[in-house]
Amino acid sequence: MKKENSPRWLRLDNAGKIYPAARRRSWASVFRMSATLNEAVDVEILREAQKNVLRRLNTFSMRLKSGLFWYYLETNPNEPEIVMDDAYPCRHIDQKTNSGFNFRICYYENRIAVEIYHVLTDGTGGMTFLKTLVAEYLRLKHGVQIPYDDSILDCNAMAKPSESEDSFLKYARRIATSRKESNAYHIKGKKEEDGFLNLICGRVPVDIVMQKAKEKGVTLTTYLTSVLILAINDVQERENKGSRRRLKPVKITVPVNLRRFMPSTTLRNFSTFINPGIDPRYGEYTFDEVLNAVHYFMGGELNEKSLNARFTGNVLSERNPFIRVMPLFVKNFVMKIIFNNFGDKKVSSTLSNLGKVTLPPVMEKYVERVEWMLGALSENPVACTLSTYKDTLYINMTRTIKEPKVEREFFTRLIKNGIPVKVESNQR
Repeated sequence: MKKENSPRWLRLDNAGKIYPAARRRSWASVFRMSATLNEAVDVEILREAQKNVLRRLNTFSMRLKSGLFWYYLETNPNEPEIVMDDAYPCRHIDQKTNSGFNFRICYYENRIAVEIYHVLTDGTGGMTFLKTLVAEYLRLKHGVQIPYDDSILDCNAMAKPSESEDSFLKYARRIATSRKESNAYHIKGKKEEDGFLNLICGRVPVDIVMQKAKEKGVTLTTYLTSVLILAINDVQERENKGSRRRLKPVKITVPVNLRRFMPSTTLRNFSTFINPGIDPRYGEYTFDEVLNAVHYFMGGELNEKSLNARFTGNVLSERNPFIRVMPLFVKNFVMKIIFNNFGDKKVSSTLSNLGKVTLPPVMEKYVERVEWMLGALSENPVACTLSTYKDTLYINMTRTIKEPKVEREFFTRLIKNGIPVKVESNQR
């Protein structure tokens, strides 16, 4: 496959380095983005659209390789398959059975979905891939003229060097924040034996939840993060039967798109995270108290300087001369230890808000819904994603345990707060 202006190989970006080092079969590091059309998907046209998109977004068609000192990406000459979406979402992506690719495109009836291994990109890059794919599909099928922008790319244009840069290395300074944090409560439950990923989608009128957040003087992300914190803590308190001394902090990791704070146009990973939460050992929290805790924590962290210091520590480690000359197998061992001590162990769950997804009117009339979800996390069994399309907020909660206890508490709290929810599920 010819790829115009395509690099033959790339170093993994600073965030992407951790995923192959710390991976295991139960941790897929895969996320999914999907668009549901108002008509059945034509697979042959989708296959043609995929070819055109991969010539433009060439970093997505690279395969992962291991060198003496680091993992890296190199050009993959194979053609990726398009598969029927007939199993649970966000399954492990095995390069050996996936023609060397770190993504898969799936279809089912009216739905086009893209599943991506996090080593390639984050949610922003993934949504650019999906929107460009759907735009190219509609152009080929219906002959519509798509107005291109930074998130819907012209497949006839050349790739820009800035789209494949490692923005972590470009913008990191020399001062890093401490990684020390207390461990958090982890949700317990019976694991799905075959790796099945449970999905519960709550559809909410976005204007209602926005109004509820506005009444409290907070953002939608702060509002729903606070609801999730209390939902998880309700589960913890029931498990401990009123013994407050045995409780642990409940913290939610909230990914932050760094492109909002630094002028990057990279299509690779460029996000970090913050971990707001409460310590229920101090006493019982009201909803307003949790809102205030999350609101002021985010207010102190969501600025360019704090976020830069948060990811700079990882960049300084990468640049350390001693670490650079370590053989890859030693680096893998060290990074696994670091991830196990500073990764999911510090938080109880994840809430990631992709924000409002907008499409040009010529595309919007064909696309009924756009949403996304996270695959299995390394330690925590429940993850939550948010995306808004048209007038609907999609809340997708994925789970690797059988019991839907957190989702039940979460959606019940929304309903008690006067927010109507329509729930869909893939539960067996």
